[in-house]
Amino acid sequence: MRRIALTGNAAAGKSTVAALLRGWGVTVIDADAIVRELQAPGAPLLRAIATRFGQGVLRPDGALDRARLRAVVLGEPAKRLALEALVHPAVAERREQLEAEAAARGIGTVVHDIPLLFEAMDPGAFDAVLLVDAPEALRRARLAERGLTPPEVEQLLAAQRPPAEKRAWRGGPRGRPALLIENDADRATLEARTRAAWEAALG
Repeated sequence: MRRIALTGNAAAGKSTVAALLRGWGVTVIDADAIVRELQAPGAPLLRAIATRFGQGVLRPDGALDRARLRAVVLGEPAKRLALEALVHPAVAERREQLEAEAAARGIGTVVHDIPLLFEAMDPGAFDAVLLVDAPEALRRARLAERGLTPPEVEQLLAAQRPPAEKRAWRGGPRGRPALLIENDADRATLEARTRAAWEAALG
């Protein structure tokens, strides 16, 4: 099984790249989708989160209030680490299960879409890393469009390693860097850059 990681800082355009890959028939295992699945009402992980952070992080219907939980942990390193200690092992277990299911279907290559790859995992464990990046001003504008306040934007960006560090990483096979996909132009350009990076990852 060839395992390729896809990552990028907040609002860089990683989800758009993931959608392009899916459109080309690539199997993408989405860490965020796994988190949503594991945090569904009544799920053990959601109960653990509510126990740790209080019932105030739940909506009246029992679903997770993501904005409220984000407000609780952003800017609070100890709380963020406590949340990650609950979420990351559960996500890793489910990710491995989905990868095994793909292998059983005869799929030879999977992409793991992992926002916090560099922050929470070893990117060198993958055969290749696709790194999506965009200018910081553009990423900030996109986050504001999503309804984040300026303090929330600052806290979110501070919780991730700077893109420059990820660009400088050389921990892939044979010292290979991440394959950069610049998202600073139109969609056609992004698609062409994604295609080139994908072919390099398979090469």
